Amino acid sequence: MAHTPFYPLLEALRPLAPELIAFRRELHQYPELSQQEYRTSDRVAALLTAWGIEVTRGIGGAGLVGTLRAGTSQRSIGLRADMDALPIQEETDKPYASQHAGVMHACGHDGHTAMLLLAARYLAQTRRFDGTVQFIFQPDEEKDAGAARMIADGLFERFPVDGVYAMHNQPDMEQGALAVRAGPVMAGTVRFDIDIVGVGTHAARPHKGVDPIVVASHVVLALQTIVSRNLDPLESAVVTVGTLQAGTVHNVVPQRATLSGTMRYFKPEVRDLLEQRLPLLVEQTAAAHGARAIVKLTRGYLSTINHEREAGYCREVARRLVGDDKLFLDKPPSMGAEDFAYMLQAVPGCYVYIGNGPGEGGCLLHNPHYDFNDDNVLVGAAFWVALAETQLGGEAPPA
Repeated sequence: MAHTPFYPLLEALRPLAPELIAFRRELHQYPELSQQEYRTSDRVAALLTAWGIEVTRGIGGAGLVGTLRAGTSQRSIGLRADMDALPIQEETDKPYASQHAGVMHACGHDGHTAMLLLAARYLAQTRRFDGTVQFIFQPDEEKDAGAARMIADGLFERFPVDGVYAMHNQPDMEQGALAVRAGPVMAGTVRFDIDIVGVGTHAARPHKGVDPIVVASHVVLALQTIVSRNLDPLESAVVTVGTLQAGTVHNVVPQRATLSGTMRYFKPEVRDLLEQRLPLLVEQTAAAHGARAIVKLTRGYLSTINHEREAGYCREVARRLVGDDKLFLDKPPSMGAEDFAYMLQAVPGCYVYIGNGPGEGGCLLHNPHYDFNDDNVLVGAAFWVALAETQLGGEAPPA
């Protein structure tokens, strides 16, 4: 890559990277599902302690925070990495492929952890900043909002920060490129569960019953009109029916049909519209066919919304690290969801993407052939170090 103002920092980190790449591969071999990340937590805590970083454990389950202080300033910064894996059977032929059947790091959290650890090791050695860095290692991003549990466990009261930051790899971006934007970057979610209650009957006498499968079919179509006909075309939302279950035999009209799915949005006012329209459409569609509908809505993760000032800090650090040709400022928001949203609601901050390259066969995240790109351990760590030193007024990177 072309030399940039932070190129010397990359070179200073390079000798330390192999150890953390090996550690990343160890985590990949022994992945742990959400709320089970205790071996991973043990290994992370041991490394931080060995580097002279104060460690506090048991925050929101397997979560932990490493605290590193230098100088006398009261300023502080939080850097977060997620640790959990996914219930997916790995199908790579890597020598470090998962040893746990049906579990793999298919989203790169092993790499996120290694990036932050490399940054922590370097910062602990150099301490070229004035203030406090809180290294936040979070459990359970994939399943049940480990970020929210850490916050409920006093994360930001016990470890106050002026800003909090996270980074996620992106397989459809050039390896080592960085994407930063202010405003929404990932969606919020609302789950819906629908029970259609009809009247069961023999398949030969449908007029004697109320067919919940027919009603459910109309409901699926009606739900698509929320986005196409109720939402401003300049706004964004997705309504997806993920399951439809009814009946057990071919010659019976069943009594019930059930549907479930998600609604996704960026803005709270769009969420409110979705939550208002869906029950109304479902209940009235069912009533029009002589059936009854029971609707349950459950809010999931919030929208991940970057703060303008903190995104500006990240943009400048990214530009100095990788150059304008590898900095993307116009990456569209994703309709995926991320529980870092809870941290951004509590504290100003920014969520950054780092390009992972095309991957095997062009596979994306949550794919059995996915693997984190080890070259990003160095680039991601350099970003964290540069951000911490910049935010906390340290000296310029080594010349």
